[in-house]
Amino acid sequence: MTDMLPDPTDLSRLDWTKGDGLLPAIVQHALTGEVLMLGYMNAAALETTQRTGYVTFFSRSKQRLWTKGESSGHVLALRSLRVDCDGDTLLVGALPHGPTCHTGTSSCFGASVRPALGFLAELDALVARRHAERPEGSYTTRLFEGGVRRIAQKVGEEGVETALAGVVQGDEELLGEAADLMFHLTVLLRERGLSLAAVTDVLAARHAAK
Repeated sequence: MTDMLPDPTDLSRLDWTKGDGLLPAIVQHALTGEVLMLGYMNAAALETTQRTGYVTFFSRSKQRLWTKGESSGHVLALRSLRVDCDGDTLLVGALPHGPTCHTGTSSCFGASVRPALGFLAELDALVARRHAERPEGSYTTRLFEGGVRRIAQKVGEEGVETALAGVVQGDEELLGEAADLMFHLTVLLRERGLSLAAVTDVLAARHAAK
């Protein structure tokens, strides 16, 4: 019989004594899974993060609380907090407002840490914002205003073009048509109140059932 696994959302399991009151906090992009940075939190930094909704650390060099982006404006908006199995490390899910690293890159660990398919989550979120905000002059806005039938027609057109590119055109053309198809499919899903995440859930469930 196996022991019950610890609840990763139970912050009461944090053991502040292991690091003399400081625990490492790994910040991960809440949508793409990209590792953004590593900082350290004490209990006050964690409380401030939860209260304000912006990721706050204890700066070991400044010896004070430091909210990421307090000078640059490139804040990290809190989305989730998780505790590791030993209770001595935090995993912070956040949405970055601008580049996270002071060098101007999205991650302090370089561009290569971004998951290959992570951009699809950002695309999904962007299409959702376009659906909600309907900015004037946006192609996506025009698609939504055309209604579900027009969007479905575009998906059909892009599907045919993708199939033809797969048969008679080169790799570059096939990739371009596939990108167009993915975009319009994302718009169609959003118009129906669905998302790419819901599609991945279906794929994952099918894989698990095999």
